[in-house]
Amino acid sequence: MKGYLWTGGDPGSQSTVAPPDNGRLAPWEAIAVEAVGNVIEFWGFKRNQGRVWGLLYLRGEPLTAGEIERELDLSKGGVSMLLRDLERWGVIQRVRVPQDTVWRYAAETDLVRMVTHVVEEREAAFVTRIRADLSEARRLAEAVGGVPPERLRKLERMATLAEHVERALRLFIKTSRLDVAGVLGAFRDGALGRKGER
Repeated sequence: MKGYLWTGGDPGSQSTVAPPDNGRLAPWEAIAVEAVGNVIEFWGFKRNQGRVWGLLYLRGEPLTAGEIERELDLSKGGVSMLLRDLERWGVIQRVRVPQDTVWRYAAETDLVRMVTHVVEEREAAFVTRIRADLSEARRLAEAVGGVPPERLRKLERMATLAEHVERALRLFIKTSRLDVAGVLGAFRDGALGRKGER
């Protein structure tokens, strides 16, 4: 992954609130970092991914992998994997301070851009796979023959819903605006279809 030259000031300067001397998080930091970890875990990510980003975001200055290990009490291997994932999603950046040979990591502070990166990397790709699976299911059902027409219609509505979700996510990636009208329309079409099947 490419790195950047850090120009936000000297890490460890007095321009930010210094952590406790023992290298552990201050109580207020610990609460905030754990809260971010819990939210991230609720969304289906690893809790420690949220903790790492939360720490970097709060500190507002790049930290080394070793500093992250000490602050969050994580293993070297664990931090390495977490940083690799977060860097791939574009929610942290690898930076190098002038006259420093050690890579440091800084949080993406534009929250809309951060969410967009994650949606593009994970959710959009996932929905695309779902669409492909539903298309294959429909193809197999038609090839087998004898599948009741209402079941084929349900497969078609499932595929339509996935298509609208993918379209909404792609639009969000491009414009940072989430349009769920098509998704809601697919639900309404499904409701109307169920009434017609009774």
